[in-house]
Amino acid sequence: AGVKEDSFSMLDLAEYTKNRPWWRKVFAPSSGSSAEKYNVATQLVIGGVTGWCTGFIFQKVGKLAATAVGGGFFLLQIANHTGYIKVDWKLVERDVNKAKQQLKFHSSGNKMSPEVKSRVDEVIIFLKKNVILTGGFAGGFLLGMAS
Repeated sequence: AGVKEDSFSMLDLAEYTKNRPWWRKVFAPSSGSSAEKYNVATQLVIGGVTGWCTGFIFQKVGKLAATAVGGGFFLLQIANHTGYIKVDWKLVERDVNKAKQQLKFHSSGNKMSPEVKSRVDEVIIFLKKNVILTGGFAGGFLLGMAS
C-alpha cells in the first residue's frame, strides 16, 4: 500500500501573486494611491461603477428603511388611537428635552476624540491621493441614487 507523497502540488499564493501583475495591482496592500496604479479613464470607471452600485443599493435600502420606520410609526399611532397602547407624553417630552441638553453640551465643546480625528485625517489623505477615483465614485453614487 504505497502512497505517493509527491502527487499533490501546493500553490504558494504569495509567489503566484508576485508573478501576476494585475493581482499585485488590485490586491497589494498599501501599494500607493490609485493614481499611481491606474490611468485616469480606469480610475473614473472604477469609481463610477462602485459609486453607482453603492448609490443604487443605498437608494433601495433607504426606501426599505423609510417604509419600515413610517409603517411602524403608523401602526403605533393606530394602536395608540384604538387604546391598545398608552403613551406617556410627559415622559417623552422629558426625554426629548434631556437629549436636547446633551446635544447642546456636546456641540458647545466642538472637540473630536483623538480616535475620530485620526480616522478623519486618514480619510482626507485618501481622498487627496485619489481625487479622480473619488470624483468618479461621487458621480456614480449620484447616478445610482437617481436610477
